[in-house]
Amino acid sequence: MFSITVSLHSNNIAIDARWIQNGITVAGGNGRGNGLNQLTSPVGLYVDDDQTIYASDYEHHRIMEWKYGAISGQIVAGGNGVGNRNDQLNGPTDLIIDKKSDCLLICDSGNRRIVRWPRRNGTIGEIIIAGIRCSGLAMDNNEYLYVSDYEKHEVRRWRLGDTHGTVVAGGNGQGYRLDQLNVPTRVFVDHDHSVYVSDSGNHRVMKWIKDAKEGIVVAGGQNQGDSLTQLSQPQGVIVDRFSTVYVSDWNNHRIMRWVKGATKGCIVVGKNGKSKQANQLDYPVSLSFDQQNNLYIADRNNNRVQKFEIESS
Repeated sequence: MFSITVSLHSNNIAIDARWIQNGITVAGGNGRGNGLNQLTSPVGLYVDDDQTIYASDYEHHRIMEWKYGAISGQIVAGGNGVGNRNDQLNGPTDLIIDKKSDCLLICDSGNRRIVRWPRRNGTIGEIIIAGIRCSGLAMDNNEYLYVSDYEKHEVRRWRLGDTHGTVVAGGNGQGYRLDQLNVPTRVFVDHDHSVYVSDSGNHRVMKWIKDAKEGIVVAGGQNQGDSLTQLSQPQGVIVDRFSTVYVSDWNNHRIMRWVKGATKGCIVVGKNGKSKQANQLDYPVSLSFDQQNNLYIADRNNNRVQKFEIESS
C-alpha cells in the first residue's frame, strides 16, 4: 500500500501575498549538462520540509537531490543513461515522495511506467504502474495515487495492486467539453479529494469534485492568450486551503494566481517576459511551496530551479 505524503498542500497563503520578484537559483543554473551542479530541462519538482529540493532532470534521465544551500546536487534515481532497465529512467516528468517508506514515486514517462525508488542509497526502482503516459502525480490522505495520462486525456486514481485504476477526471476522449480533457499535464488533490488538472491543450485549469461526471473551469478557459483572463498551455498547479489556484502559465512564462470564483487571475512571478534574468522565466513547469510559503519553480529552458521569497507582511 502507498503511504501518505505531503502532496496535499496545507499552506494558508494570504490572498494578497506578494513575492520578491528577483528569484534565487537554488538548483542548476550552470548551463546545460550532466554535471552534479547542472540540470537540463528540469520539469518535475518537489520541495521537502527541510527545503531539500528534488528535481527531475528530464534530458539526463535522472532525479537530482539538492540539500538546502548546496552548490551541487546528487543523483538519487536514474543517472545510468536512457533505458528501461530497473536502474534507468527515460524522460522523467514528475515525482513525489512517500514519506513513510522513504521512497520517490516517479513518472517515468518515456518508459510508460511509474516507479518507486528508495530515496536513500537506492540503486534500482520497482515498477508499480505500467502502460501509462504519466505527466503528473499527486496523492491524497487516503493513500490513493492520482496520475494524469496525457495520451488518454484522463486522470486516474490508483491503489497499489489495482490493474486499471479509476477515472476521476476526463476519460471521455480528447476534447473541450466539461467532461473532457486535452493533454492534461499536472494534477493536484485537495483535502476534499477534489482533483485539479492543468488541461494544457484547452488552456485552462479544471476542478473535478469527487465523483463528479464533469469538471469546473477554475482558471483560464477563455482560449489561448496572454491576457489576465487567459492561460497558454498551463503546467504546474497548486491549490491552497482557501481554494486559491496557483498555476504555471508555461507559454506565457509567468506564474498566475486565481482566487476562488475569480474571472481573471493576477501575475505573481514573471512579469518581465521570457529570458534568463533573476526576474524572468523561460517555460516554467512545476511549482512548489515550502513551509514559509516561498515559491519554487522548475524553470525548464533556463535549466534551473528558482526560489522566490515571500515578502514580509
